[in-house]
Amino acid sequence: MQKSASRDGRPRRIGLARALSKLGIASRTEAATWIRAGRVRVDGRVVTDPEFPTVDGVHRLQVDAGPVDVIAGPRRYLALNKPRGLVTTARDEHARETVYRCFEGAGLGWIAPVGRLDKASEGLLLFSNDSAWSAGITDPARGPDKTYHVQVDGIPDAAQLRAMCEGVEADGILLRAKSATLLRAGAKNAWLEIVLDEGRNRQIRRLLAALGIGVLRLVRVAIGTLALGDLPKGQWRELTAEEVAALGGG
Repeated sequence: MQKSASRDGRPRRIGLARALSKLGIASRTEAATWIRAGRVRVDGRVVTDPEFPTVDGVHRLQVDAGPVDVIAGPRRYLALNKPRGLVTTARDEHARETVYRCFEGAGLGWIAPVGRLDKASEGLLLFSNDSAWSAGITDPARGPDKTYHVQVDGIPDAAQLRAMCEGVEADGILLRAKSATLLRAGAKNAWLEIVLDEGRNRQIRRLLAALGIGVLRLVRVAIGTLALGDLPKGQWRELTAEEVAALGGG
């Protein structure tokens, strides 16, 4: 494990479950289950407290008496063309189908979504077992822009497009897009390209609703320089090393 330090220069301590999650071998919830079951050792001693403090590069972690670097395996960076109708979660309490259906039988080990798309949305969704890389992408201050193509139930005029960028208050929160462009228009509806540099929950839907505009389809077509391209719906692919680096390292 790579050492990290706090602001005062001292080694940064994090809980054991979080440490295992950052290594990409399990979610924090799954890691906590392993710990409580007595499957995890720290420096050779069984620890059953998921919040037991550990220091990167100092403590030796084992799961089922095996070194975690063997369990973790290779770092994975994946792009999925998420179909509409799937929820972005590993398990759903209402038994709805999840995005993990798209990875069935692939033997990828533990991977987690990088950000999310709601059930009715579709398009580019990233997955990884590299928690630090994922955190950089979802960080609102330094993460890459996200580009969406949105079909709406009307034809927004110039004033509405300008308002999307200037910002509209909804439920006490100022929502705005980095840019909003009319791509094409028909008789009754239109397609917009909307770019976000932040990621509030259902941000585009709420922003447009505040302007009296309904969303018919919402497709994420790019994250930073990574475009969805011609990846078929419901299919996934590994990112290249260049793509991983362009999005924030790896």
